[in-house]
Amino acid sequence: MKTELKIFAWLAAVFAGVYFLPVGTPRFDHAVFEALELTKWYAREHVILCLLPAFWIAGAIAAFLSKEAVMKYLGPDAPKAASYGVASVSGTILAVCSCTVLPLFSGIYRMGAGLGPATAFLYSGPAINALAVILTAKILGWEIGLARAIGAVLFALGIGILMAWIFRNDHTEKNRHALATPPAENPRPLWQTAAFFSVLVGILVFANWGTDQDAGFFAAVHAIKWRITALLAVVLAVLLRVWHKLPAGRIALVAALTAASGLLVPQHPSLAVLVATLGLAWLTAGRDDAAGEWFSESWSNAKQIMPLLLGGVFLAGFMLGRPGHEGVIPSEWIAHLVGGNSIGANFFASIAGAFMYFATLTEVPIIQGLLGSGMGKGPALALLLAGPALSLPSMLVISSIIGPRKTTVYVTLVIVLSGFTGWIFGMLPG
Repeated sequence: MKTELKIFAWLAAVFAGVYFLPVGTPRFDHAVFEALELTKWYAREHVILCLLPAFWIAGAIAAFLSKEAVMKYLGPDAPKAASYGVASVSGTILAVCSCTVLPLFSGIYRMGAGLGPATAFLYSGPAINALAVILTAKILGWEIGLARAIGAVLFALGIGILMAWIFRNDHTEKNRHALATPPAENPRPLWQTAAFFSVLVGILVFANWGTDQDAGFFAAVHAIKWRITALLAVVLAVLLRVWHKLPAGRIALVAALTAASGLLVPQHPSLAVLVATLGLAWLTAGRDDAAGEWFSESWSNAKQIMPLLLGGVFLAGFMLGRPGHEGVIPSEWIAHLVGGNSIGANFFASIAGAFMYFATLTEVPIIQGLLGSGMGKGPALALLLAGPALSLPSMLVISSIIGPRKTTVYVTLVIVLSGFTGWIFGMLPG
């Protein structure tokens, strides 16, 4: 009877929500439009270039890395200086957004990485972006840029250590279970595995390399980023043939179709990436070797993460809109609440940043506009520390990986540390 009452309550709630849906009111209709626009933009700008390569990297972690290797360098009993040190500065290499880092986090965590190093990696991946820090210093001032860089590294370390300590009992059980798993043979030398992952990560990094804004070295690399990506794709094709024994004829066909897509439609390089990704799936799907396992693991990540991400992006767009466009929550409310340097303004900024979705580098012009509307420098830093590392879509996915309890603690740590850091920074002279 209790189960039936629960079902009735859910049905009644859904019916009431639909019955009283405020369709026709300008605010609601515009919020729905913004939600659809943000989801469409995300699908066009981030899924092909960011998420698809990330899924393949996550799949490769599960298929090609031995659990013993992950436990040795990132496991609960790994040397803390090495594991936390590497995890806390990974963002300087990856430069990904809060959603793109999720498949990579899922891969290393499920392979046995300790909760502390894994969450340090989860935070640092999107938060410590070298180009974003440089643009922050250039546009918002060197004080905020320096504070962002130092704060992000310290946050990654602190959050990872606190997560490991808070859940130390769960941590121990996870470690015991991982050690009980029989060791698997790794037929490939470590240097080959490292080279293979370097190529995959290189494709992800250069395909999403910054913008063509004047930023010295970064702008110079941006001008040739597709040449570098193409070169890395050629290297990957060679490795697939030499190390994974995939059919040479099929590899040549996929390479030809990818090159044709890039040459015939140069204004849409994502089309070539999509063709290459589909071709890689065709090359690996259905095989009974490590390459086949690579496809299976990548597809498993995609099935779990993609629906949650797209649903979360839609909800974030409905609530907060896109940069320069309002959702159901008026932007004036946010601008008013983050004015000055009170502790309330700092914590509101960190909470708002945690739920908003920021694509890589977009947080800088958004905060520039808020500063022009009266935002204090403390709330600006709080938003910079919480915003890029978290979003509503990423929270949904993180919860499916480590559970709602750990996710709640992780999100709370990011918000609290960001709010207090912003408050302290706001009280400094200058």
